[in-house]
Amino acid sequence: MFSRCISRCLFDSKTSFTCLSKTGFKLNNTSCMKSACHRDINTYKSNLKRSLIPFSSQVVRNFSAVSRKAPQTWLTQRLVTSLKTFRQSTTQAVPSGTSEHAQKMVGRWLLLCSGMTFGAVVLGGITRLTESGLSMVSWHLIKDMKPPTSQAQWQAEFERYQSFPEWQYLNKGRGMTLTQFKQIFYMEWLHRMWGRAIGLVFALPAAYFWHKGWFNKGMKPRVIVFGGLILFQGLLGWYMVKSGLEEKTGPSDVPRVSQYRLASHLGSAFVLYSLLFWSTLNHLVKDQKVTQKVTNLRTLKILGHSSKAMIFVTTIAGAFVAGLDAGLVYNSWPKMGDRWIPQDIATFEPKWKNITENPTTVQFNHRHLGEITLLTIAALWVVSRKVNLPSRARLAVNCMLGMSLIQGALGVTTLLTYVPVSVAASHQAGSLILMSYALWFTNELKRIPK
Repeated sequence: MFSRCISRCLFDSKTSFTCLSKTGFKLNNTSCMKSACHRDINTYKSNLKRSLIPFSSQVVRNFSAVSRKAPQTWLTQRLVTSLKTFRQSTTQAVPSGTSEHAQKMVGRWLLLCSGMTFGAVVLGGITRLTESGLSMVSWHLIKDMKPPTSQAQWQAEFERYQSFPEWQYLNKGRGMTLTQFKQIFYMEWLHRMWGRAIGLVFALPAAYFWHKGWFNKGMKPRVIVFGGLILFQGLLGWYMVKSGLEEKTGPSDVPRVSQYRLASHLGSAFVLYSLLFWSTLNHLVKDQKVTQKVTNLRTLKILGHSSKAMIFVTTIAGAFVAGLDAGLVYNSWPKMGDRWIPQDIATFEPKWKNITENPTTVQFNHRHLGEITLLTIAALWVVSRKVNLPSRARLAVNCMLGMSLIQGALGVTTLLTYVPVSVAASHQAGSLILMSYALWFTNELKRIPK
């Protein structure tokens, strides 16, 4: 009984117990003695003083054994067990005591949030392609939720729009009517309202799940990151739109949003979607039983993560194409015009500006990044054919290859048909679908034991 009480005092984080001092051992808290030993306090203290001298020698011997790398000592075992418990608490999607129903509820909520983020990206692409993004010339969190309802309100909104560059340099010459203005206004309004809906769908269940204790120490920081990215997306969206409402300085500048801000807006949306979808997989997809050892697992992981990186970089390059209307510069494939490398690929000074500001260079980069992405995924598929992958991982890598071919075909079709809205929007959605398959595949690889 005495030794059990000492062990509890040493390792109970709620007791205040000073083990070593210049004069020996000293006990500061007697709650452990009262609960575990049931003895008289004064008698127990006197017995403790007589017993701590040999006990201190045992502690020193144990620590010496640890320093000599003795792996089976009681202290080493205790430390290893604590580290394993801590690692499990930070990597588990939900607390181990959480019911299966609770885990599915959190997973379905994450799936809904990732699906709505997917929809926001598609709506944003259509908004850009239909030149609707600059139709709402102000941003108010609550006031913007209600569109104009009367003819007078619509006329006032139209007149506000007419004081900005897009009307003055583009739509005035096109003879835009109030009816046409309503169409682009509703497109932008729908995109903004969809973003607000994502915020509500995320925040309200998150608060409820947090209160119920369904998030562990590892999940709570992720939820905070998700919420921060959603808020950042809304602010960045208005910051992007604001750049298109400013007067351009160059004589040939067309009123449009900054391609840098557009790429940032799309990139952060991709990051948000990827994080949400990855957490969804962790909650809803169960581990698959692996009967045989998987070889070349490290190579597959390298190629899988490289594919995700290439998909992301190619998508950002596509955002620069959209921001500069670079898809209308050379509408031929595989050559650009009659040349493999166009003559105007490096006409801007300084030269580095061609990468992000020269429409010819931007289209050239996006084309070849897409080809490199396709080759990377094809190499991953070839390597995977030589490996005995579990069925789900095999299906995921097959879907990756198939979707990469479809995405390449959509890109070429978008180019050859002069960027129609339906095909171009499908091309942008295809990039997210391809990223989803890549995330699924790498998530499956993570579950395979080494």
